[in-house]
Amino acid sequence: MWRDPGTPADSFYETRPECTDVPKSKFRIKAGKTLSARKWHAAFSPEGYLDIGKTLGRIHHGGIHPSIRGEVWEFLLGCYDPKSTFDERDEIRQRRREQYAIWKEECRELFPLIGSGRFITAPIITEDGRPVQDPLVLLENNPENGAIIPQEGTNTANNLEKLTDKSVIQWMLTLHQIGLDVIRTDRTLTFYEKKENLSKLWDILCVYARIDSDVGYGQGMSDLCSPMIILLNDEADAFWCFERLMRRLRGNFRCTGNSVGVEAQLSTLATITQVVDPKLHQHIEHIGGGDYLFAFRMIMVLFRREFSFCDSLYLWEMMWALEYDPDLFWIYEEADEKAEESKGRLKSLRHYGKYERENMKNGTKNGEDAPLPISVFLVASVLKEKSAVLLQQARGLDDVVKILNDVNGNLDAKKACVAALKLHKKYLKKAKNP
Repeated sequence: MWRDPGTPADSFYETRPECTDVPKSKFRIKAGKTLSARKWHAAFSPEGYLDIGKTLGRIHHGGIHPSIRGEVWEFLLGCYDPKSTFDERDEIRQRRREQYAIWKEECRELFPLIGSGRFITAPIITEDGRPVQDPLVLLENNPENGAIIPQEGTNTANNLEKLTDKSVIQWMLTLHQIGLDVIRTDRTLTFYEKKENLSKLWDILCVYARIDSDVGYGQGMSDLCSPMIILLNDEADAFWCFERLMRRLRGNFRCTGNSVGVEAQLSTLATITQVVDPKLHQHIEHIGGGDYLFAFRMIMVLFRREFSFCDSLYLWEMMWALEYDPDLFWIYEEADEKAEESKGRLKSLRHYGKYERENMKNGTKNGEDAPLPISVFLVASVLKEKSAVLLQQARGLDDVVKILNDVNGNLDAKKACVAALKLHKKYLKKAKNP
């Protein structure tokens, strides 16, 4: 029986012609499986109420058509309440755009290059708050050499006085690091050949680092933010989508004097592996990998490096559909009364993602600790799949890293999600009845 193989989705994210070694996407747009624009628009009532339950299963099974991906993500990430109307969402969108403009202007007053279409790639301030003379400013993006050229005419540092506000100093110290990461992010895509797209990424990350001073900026955030800019035309909308994603992941970037936030998830990964594959866990501990730091990158940037650009987006939306909670919007809005009221409303279980339903069924959703993110089970499923190879060939941590690097570009997002769901079920069962 002939089956439609589907249309490759790569064509929606054009790669620069000289980048010939970019892994091809395994994601195919399949009629009847992938959430299409027609099916998406049909899930709304005339007033704008969204039947989210109608879409979650389809996203989980076939992903989202790239033409509507941005607007669907806004719901999956909790930017909007499915039970809101078109008018209510327009009002929220407008209010958020205005708020972003205010924050961006405040940042611009502190450092005038923000919003100028340019960005820096060299330090502009010392740790004690003194301006650095003649900082380098990226005027053009030349992928071959970075084309870092001193800004002509004015010296940005001359406009700065010695600063004493520690939070401002801390923020300004990160600006050039953001710039360095921006020119390294998704360099294979033609989208970033345009200087204005690079500066948009820089602006969003600078504003975020300023408003979330607890976390600031950490390497990897540019990988998480980049798709938002590609999918959403308006910079403010892209910012809010990124801000919602960071609410899930900011704990990973929170650093204290002696630990990095992601360590908590690595510790969870160790516990899961110990439960579902004790022999592998024992072997990893034996060769000195008990802290599971080799999985740091997978968890930190949600598999962006292990999958092609297109497949990583497909993986993310499947994960978010599986984890979806209809109360997300109110939880993130921090409107306690509304959140409680929302929780009190009777909801059909089909309004929750499949993974979330499993957590509810097992009581982990209502426990003191937040339910474990599906991303940790995704990493655990990759380790489980490579278990035999790791047991036979890994004699040290370098071998573990090499074996895991071999999966780059070869993973299938759909299969990885299916495996993670199975592992989650198995873990909950074994953890209950050790």
